[in-house]
Amino acid sequence: MISIFLTDPAADTFAPFEHDGIKCTFAQIGASGLNRLVDGQLWIFVDWVLQDISDLELCRRLRAAPQTSEAHITIVLDENSMENRKRALDAGADDYIIGPIDRHKVLDRVLALNPGKRGRFATDHFERGKLKIDIPAHRAYWDGKALDISPNEFRLLRFLAENANQVLTRDDILEGLQRGSEEIDERTVDVWIGRLRRPIRSVGGGNPLRTVRSVGYVFDLE
Repeated sequence: MISIFLTDPAADTFAPFEHDGIKCTFAQIGASGLNRLVDGQLWIFVDWVLQDISDLELCRRLRAAPQTSEAHITIVLDENSMENRKRALDAGADDYIIGPIDRHKVLDRVLALNPGKRGRFATDHFERGKLKIDIPAHRAYWDGKALDISPNEFRLLRFLAENANQVLTRDDILEGLQRGSEEIDERTVDVWIGRLRRPIRSVGGGNPLRTVRSVGYVFDLE
């Protein structure tokens, strides 16, 4: 189950989608945020220009609210502006897309991540040094301590860990996460890595995500 909310009023006219065990529903979200319970994964598409609140302020509020702090937030930009992309990511967005959007474009973005599927991993659990990943539970542990990470960060950690001790370029990471879109740039990868480092440090894991200058990143195993 994937609950998709958009600031665009047209969201209430989008028909639900169901295929291959995945069901998506659509609804509009306003400046007050989410005021009802939702099932399954939560995706929110925030328009760059809003009437009652700025898009960046709404993004910050959604990240701060317990009910939506783990949501996947996509900013819908009016144009492909490097400055606006940076501002959106700094405000807490996971990624961005260039508008205008419709039901098909929203579904293409959500389903491109293959939610609910197991991807390239052949086992339900695997370990890399002190890192243990529980795929069915969508949880990760460092030296037995649970990592407080979002679904997006979990997917990134899975990919880096599976390719441990290998230097990955930003393009490698985007391709591995099945985000192969010209609307996603290297800045997005840097933001994801920065967010992932914080929970690992908080449980005493140090910084196993090493930056290789002018190349990319590598997950170092001890």
